[in-house]
Amino acid sequence: MAKVTVFAEGGYRYAEGVFQYSAGVAAEAGFEIERVRLQEPVPLSEGFDRIATHLAGLGRPLHAFCACELRSPKPFSESGFEAFNRVYVGMLERWGIFRDGRNPVARSNVCPELDPPTAPSFYAFSYTVPTPERVARTFVVAGSGEAPEGLGSYGEHTIRRGDQSIDGLREKARWVLDEMQRRMAALQFGWIDVTGSQLYTVYDVHPLIGEELVARGAMRGGLNWHFARPPVVDLDYEMDVRGILLERVI
Repeated sequence: MAKVTVFAEGGYRYAEGVFQYSAGVAAEAGFEIERVRLQEPVPLSEGFDRIATHLAGLGRPLHAFCACELRSPKPFSESGFEAFNRVYVGMLERWGIFRDGRNPVARSNVCPELDPPTAPSFYAFSYTVPTPERVARTFVVAGSGEAPEGLGSYGEHTIRRGDQSIDGLREKARWVLDEMQRRMAALQFGWIDVTGSQLYTVYDVHPLIGEELVARGAMRGGLNWHFARPPVVDLDYEMDVRGILLERVI
């Protein structure tokens, strides 16, 4: 199980992951996580500016930024993904969030199959706010495709690589669902706490929905299926989940 560390300046704890993102975040006592979806995705630099402005308007520090959802033009090669992540993490380092090789911010980054953005862009972001008068157990689990992270090459560890048969997709889905459970468990949550489940694939997984997602309680609040690919070439199936009480669109 992932090690969980408190990021006190942000009001949340995180399950440690890879350098580009944590495996998930959860609000600490006295705080809750809110989510904002942008009406239209905005390029990375503009997105960081809009997040900073939004947080300032709430009287919250940059450290309150705890999770985001990105959209990219097309899946990256592994070297291209590494290069992109270095640029993204560089801004978190300038904000004082990324430190000593540790990144507390959870993230999803997927590639719309139709009408993709022209550059990597922000689709949504999450942050903490104080909740002194009520207890709010809120969390965001980072996106995961069907390959373990932190083991080197994605390609060498992809579940049923290149297999988009229904049996191949079933095994991919089971692995990703198990990974969602592992990450939630590290943060002391489970499917009963989920308010939103998001699926990213361009393949027909409808035959699996009841048997795999509904059966294990992964769709208590329904399912938001995005016609998009995971961010690295040859990955076919990704999910993220969250438990958030307040969401808005701006």
